[in-house]
Amino acid sequence: MFPGFGTVLNVVTVVAGSAAGLLVGHRLPQRTRDVVTDALGLVTLLIAAISAAAVLDAGFAADVGDSATVLIVLGALLVGGITGSLLRIEARLEDVGSGLQRRLSRAGDGEARRRFVEGFVSTSLLFCVGPLTILGSLSDGMGLGYDQLALKATMDGFAAVAFAASLGWGVMASAIAVAVVQGLLTLVGVIAGSLLGDAYVSAITATGGLLLVGVALRLLRMKPLPVGDLLPALLVAPLLVSIVAAIRT
Repeated sequence: MFPGFGTVLNVVTVVAGSAAGLLVGHRLPQRTRDVVTDALGLVTLLIAAISAAAVLDAGFAADVGDSATVLIVLGALLVGGITGSLLRIEARLEDVGSGLQRRLSRAGDGEARRRFVEGFVSTSLLFCVGPLTILGSLSDGMGLGYDQLALKATMDGFAAVAFAASLGWGVMASAIAVAVVQGLLTLVGVIAGSLLGDAYVSAITATGGLLLVGVALRLLRMKPLPVGDLLPALLVAPLLVSIVAAIRT
């Protein structure tokens, strides 16, 4: 298969799952949709914990030192969060969601717009932040196969059914974010080949795990963390790994 096939498959499953969710969503009472969203929030917490555990990877510690792994993730979140807040990434994501809602939805009332934006932002972050997104896209780009993205596509498809039933059209729009993010990561994999070490992937994965905690808190309606503003941390993390590794040599 060609590089990027895994991303194409993922986009198809998100769109198909969202369509299925929209067909059954209006038949479900609000309390049922709330329970579905809560369940997905709890599962997101589980995925976040698994991802964040990458901070304990032996290869990560070997390159930067046992005491530096957590500090790198902390530094990435702080620097990335400051950068993202200055760039107003969260607000820009919401603006994108509002613009898409005006074009794709006939219902223009405030509640419909809020649900569209929430569906788009929450599922875009959920589908685009995680170990399978990073590892799968890079592996696909490096010609190592699309097995990981096929697994992710399956999970995202089922999740899209539940999310679309609860949050509506915004979930289907998140397929755009999946195509852009995973497509870019696949391109990085094509260019970088096997040059990206395990420590870099572990740092990105651990940082992404903490971002998923923020997504879970939003889904559980506990605290609306501006997770979008923290996205630059995924770029800062490998930079900090390079700096620390260079200092240690």
